[in-house]
Amino acid sequence: MAMTPAPPNATGLSETPQIEPIRIRTLALLRWFAIGGQVATTIVALAMGIDFALAPVLTLIVASAGMNLWLFLQPPSRTSARRAVMQLSFDLAQISALMALTGGLTNPFALLVLAPVTIAATSLNLRQTVALGLATMALITLAGIFALPLRDANGAVLQMAPTLALGHWAALMIGVMFFAGYAHRVTRELSLTSSALFATQMALAREQRLQHLGGVVAAAAHELGTPLATIKLIAAEMEDELSDRPDLADDLSSLRASVERCGAILKSMGRAGKDDLLLRVAPLQVVLEDAAEPHAGRGIHLQIMAEDIDIQRDPAVIHALRNLIQNAVDFAHSRVMIEAAADDTHLHVLIRDDGPGFPAALLARIGDPYPTNRRSSESRKGYEGMGLGLFIAKTLLERSGAALAFGNGDPGAMVEVSWPLARIRADGRAALGENPSHPA
Repeated sequence: MAMTPAPPNATGLSETPQIEPIRIRTLALLRWFAIGGQVATTIVALAMGIDFALAPVLTLIVASAGMNLWLFLQPPSRTSARRAVMQLSFDLAQISALMALTGGLTNPFALLVLAPVTIAATSLNLRQTVALGLATMALITLAGIFALPLRDANGAVLQMAPTLALGHWAALMIGVMFFAGYAHRVTRELSLTSSALFATQMALAREQRLQHLGGVVAAAAHELGTPLATIKLIAAEMEDELSDRPDLADDLSSLRASVERCGAILKSMGRAGKDDLLLRVAPLQVVLEDAAEPHAGRGIHLQIMAEDIDIQRDPAVIHALRNLIQNAVDFAHSRVMIEAAADDTHLHVLIRDDGPGFPAALLARIGDPYPTNRRSSESRKGYEGMGLGLFIAKTLLERSGAALAFGNGDPGAMVEVSWPLARIRADGRAALGENPSHPA
């Protein structure tokens, strides 16, 4: 058994809506902060008597402010990745040029040249981030080689020893790779988690809608049963009383047949609506059978053994158990065992299969969203997803107060779900409450 949930499109889940990589307003705000810092640094340097190419520096600062004003005058629009790359490239070129005009690697503010690529790593894809990273490394190198020197108030050149300059260059190169790589990795994991949580919410909402629909169907079937029984009784009496009217006999026979057909339909609807939203308590065996039912006809023998206790019938718990059972069935050779028992403090549900078991390298990551890549998953027969189903199941079960443990047996994989008995047990003799109302 391995991580094998159905992909979102197979379960009717909508894809996470695509959002802007980064807002132009955010880039403009960050640029205003940079412009303020550049102006303040220029003023302080002049106050200290440091000599540098003032006119070109001011020209670059004004160019950056002009870019922001131009963006401000543009009509509001969504930001594309290409547009974001162009804006970050402009910032990179402006900061690199300032660095070259103010001492290059001897400039203590040279570290700020890493800002554009770090922002790119948090908002753009890997290819675009790598391109900006390489451009940053190239511009840092050029700024270091062709830098105009800084001079103090006495006219002496401010410079560092060649070894220190080389070390500063190497530190900036490492900084480009580390900050960009770290920011991109963290952002990607947050994005995957956000997408998985979105899928979890969609799965739970879908399950609750189905439960509610089942409750309305069951209530309607129950309420319509009485008037249909009355119609059937009256039709039978009329058929007896009008036995001497052959011209009406066929009509009455058709009426009785239609009433019986309606009764059979309502009886079927009542069975289909057994998942009444207000049926909040059910025997443990029934809940497990409900969770396993969609996978009962897939050629794998499902055996369920549960204690005779009543528990809360939570659609989220049923959906989560269904995902765990699906994983077991997907990788079982011939058999899946579901065992449930309670002790003095906890209820334990153990799901075992006779398949190959969880990959040892992934045991520590089971329950994380997308712990495997699609290419490796497609190479395994029966593998349909990338761990999203287990993430959904784990999230829903933990919300219900359960703790999960994953492991391998001999043979096959094992998943144990444990609830504090006080959180899951319920009184099966309590009133069910009123059925949902429906239009007459």
